Amino acid sequence: MAHVTVVSVLLILSFFQCKTLFSTSLASGQPDAVDALGLHNVLWITKHESRVILSWNNNLTKEETEKYTVKYILSYKFFNTTHERKERLQEKKKIIRLQLHSGFNAKVKTQLFAKETEDVIKESGWTEYTYKAPPVYIQNLSCIIYNISFFNCTWHIKAEAPEDIQIFFSYRHVGKDFECQQYIKNARKKNIGCHMKEIYFQPSRKINLNITVRDLRNNSIGLSYYKAFIPQTIEKLNPPINVSLSFENGSIKIHWKPPSTIGSATNTCFLYQVKITDRKTVDVTEDKYEYPFHKPANKCAAQVRVKKERCIRNKIWSEWSEPVFIHDEETVDFMLLSLTLFCLLIFLGGLLICVCRRYRCLEVITMPVPHPSDNIKTWLAADETHHQQQISMQMEMHSEVTMRIPEENGDENIQQQKCLKESGLEDL
Repeated sequence: MAHVTVVSVLLILSFFQCKTLFSTSLASGQPDAVDALGLHNVLWITKHESRVILSWNNNLTKEETEKYTVKYILSYKFFNTTHERKERLQEKKKIIRLQLHSGFNAKVKTQLFAKETEDVIKESGWTEYTYKAPPVYIQNLSCIIYNISFFNCTWHIKAEAPEDIQIFFSYRHVGKDFECQQYIKNARKKNIGCHMKEIYFQPSRKINLNITVRDLRNNSIGLSYYKAFIPQTIEKLNPPINVSLSFENGSIKIHWKPPSTIGSATNTCFLYQVKITDRKTVDVTEDKYEYPFHKPANKCAAQVRVKKERCIRNKIWSEWSEPVFIHDEETVDFMLLSLTLFCLLIFLGGLLICVCRRYRCLEVITMPVPHPSDNIKTWLAADETHHQQQISMQMEMHSEVTMRIPEENGDENIQQQKCLKESGLEDL
């Protein structure tokens, strides 16, 4: 029993001794760390424009690499940040993109796993490495795409930046380089932003920004900073269009259509928010929203905004759409208005029927026209006969007048001849 106790104490002491050895190795700041089991790592870097290639190696034998599965744990953190990134890798290198960071702290650990059971057989201590990049003179870089073809980027210049530097901006997309069209300047005439328009993006291809710091004293190119975006992740959509209201089955329905976009325009890509004056803002995944009808106490309006959420993650919301008023002096509740008009029509119709019955208007209108009596028929027949007789007499008188006219003309000719004879002019 005492022998077992002594063995346990020795094992515990060995464990603490190994732990103390690891802590001492890490605290010493040496680039190499050796664990109690004999694993040994070495780290170095290779610089390449906007990225740093962090590489490492170990002292594993060929037999160990064939017998076990070798994996590495990488942990790194950029300067002036609190977020630590951790990855499990099988390759012995990692590409770290600096973007606007001035360096990072990294550490690597090697692990050996049994191929059959995937149990950890050996594990090294951490090997640390610190990389300091050239100074970064800009901060708060922000880019946005709006109205589909407009592109804006802005940044701030740090206070410790040299006085004689100037910032120049360009980007690369789909294998082509584009220079800034219009710079945004501050009071010291330093470039703090770039505005570009009529730019067309392929949604699946990255935008690679290149921000160059140039010393104006000797016109030499100094530092360059790089950052990459997928266009859809920085696109600010326009508000939803054709926002309208309808009243159906005691509910208010708000309808709209998604705006144009540089990527997919299917409904599954969009996330909407609906804001109603007397209600909480709600998230909606379709292009409509329905809620039970209620009569708001005050002026009430509905608005909608949109962003891309499911096809690709985008944190930028659009502006709110123009308000559509649900109830105010100009937009009356259609359901109440319709009901009021219907009741008014029924009342007026009933009143009209009562008045017609009171004054027998319907009897006068619907009274049948009486048939003419026999006396009227006889009088009409006699009147027609008399009228025909008058027409006959007029025709006879007209004929007589026509016959008398030529006779009168003949008498006048005879009288003229007698006058000529008497005057002796007939022989002439």
